[in-house]
Amino acid sequence: MNGYILALDQGTTSSRAILFDTAGNAVMKAQYPLTQIYPRPGWVEHDPMEILATQFHALAEVYEKSGVSPTEIAAVGITNQRETTVLWEKETGKPVGNAICWQCRRTADICAELEARGLGPYIQEKTGLIIDPYFSGTKLKWLLDRDPDLRRRARDGELLFGTVDSWLVWQLTGGKAHVTDVSNASRTMLLDTEKLRWDPEILRELDIPEQLLPRLVSNSEAYGAVAHHPGFPDLKGIPVCAAVGDQQAALFGQGCLRPGMAKNTYGTGCFTLMNLGSRRVRSGSGLVTTVGWQLGGETTYVLEGSVFNAGSAIQWLRDGAGVVTTAHETDILAEKAPDNQGVYFVPAFTGLGAPYWDPAARGCFFGLTRGTDRAVLCRAVLEAIAYEVADLVHTMDGDTGAPITELRVDGGASVSDFMMQFQADLLDIPVDRPQNVETTAFGAAALAGLAAGIYSGPEELEKLRLSERVFTPEMEAARRDALYGRWKKAVELSRAWGREE
Repeated sequence: MNGYILALDQGTTSSRAILFDTAGNAVMKAQYPLTQIYPRPGWVEHDPMEILATQFHALAEVYEKSGVSPTEIAAVGITNQRETTVLWEKETGKPVGNAICWQCRRTADICAELEARGLGPYIQEKTGLIIDPYFSGTKLKWLLDRDPDLRRRARDGELLFGTVDSWLVWQLTGGKAHVTDVSNASRTMLLDTEKLRWDPEILRELDIPEQLLPRLVSNSEAYGAVAHHPGFPDLKGIPVCAAVGDQQAALFGQGCLRPGMAKNTYGTGCFTLMNLGSRRVRSGSGLVTTVGWQLGGETTYVLEGSVFNAGSAIQWLRDGAGVVTTAHETDILAEKAPDNQGVYFVPAFTGLGAPYWDPAARGCFFGLTRGTDRAVLCRAVLEAIAYEVADLVHTMDGDTGAPITELRVDGGASVSDFMMQFQADLLDIPVDRPQNVETTAFGAAALAGLAAGIYSGPEELEKLRLSERVFTPEMEAARRDALYGRWKKAVELSRAWGREE
């Protein structure tokens, strides 16, 4: 049996490749940064060719440094930033323009028009999502609407659409496989998540030709094989056996394989997901129901809450405001502040995601005094991220009627002991941080390993997860309630500020 699985982890700010052994250990990693393009306020783009180049360079570096042979790699698994929309030429494989990032808010007017036409209830019923610029459907409509020739070419079968999973699989296989897995497809606002097919009514309303769309596949099967790519190591023939959206991959990699289990990823944004099993719980509180994964013909659904700015707030504190020089310095300074001095921060740089879904909200600090120093600002930013997650978890508890009893955590900012302890205190439940911090990449590797016969089933994978530290609640209820109440006030003020513009 081949002994390694190669995971490609294409994220918002970087492209990574990680080689895992069968015990789930990351034996080699490589990472390349990805340029963020901001053509206008609220617009966010990526260069699809840079996505491809950075991902291929990371793949090549891992392979060359690991010393393994192609015959030792059983499969390739892909996980990716979701909703980001790519449109490319079928014949040449070249993109027709930049990819529209999931964070981009340019389609707010299109979304408002869809709402005005009364499509909100239908779209939520079919897709599990709400109408929002976050999702891919209106991004694709915007691309086609901007140029009548693009729409003609789409109808004539000359163009292909995909989220980043589709783009990478198509390129890896040398244009042999135009597919998307059901977890990524469920984030397009185009998929009927019960029937697992592209919804014809939504396609008609958005004027999107179905021939443009990729073929739907499960999360663990062979989509094709890696083709030869000049200038890169020849890994031709290795099967591409998994694709999964990054947040669903993290849920799977965290071993949250039973209904009721939940995780939060502290990345560029924050993403809290709860395993629902085979139930499609419809949220009445601003969360979305989406496909977690499909294995062996069985579909697992998840309840998800997304906030747009989490790790990006720490990045802003470093790169935009110049308060710190490294992300880790944020943690060090925050621990020096004995309390928040009444200072609150709402990181609504691109509006507010779940459960508010307010694109007009703006980032704000409240409660500043002459005594506010760098330590207090850092503490306010880290606390804000924890408050955002608390909003999501409390909303999930209400939607499902089954309160979450433990939160598993991962992502770059989860290394902050200060923030993880504050998170446990806010939620009044244990927060469990794993030994293997590469849970997103491992989720893709695990799904690929299942398809390649490396693992016998999900039960075997559950046993591979080990805790590094469990943070237990220490805060008194009265203090917790008071702090959270002030946060809710700060959120409402940030929303009011945006409405005044």
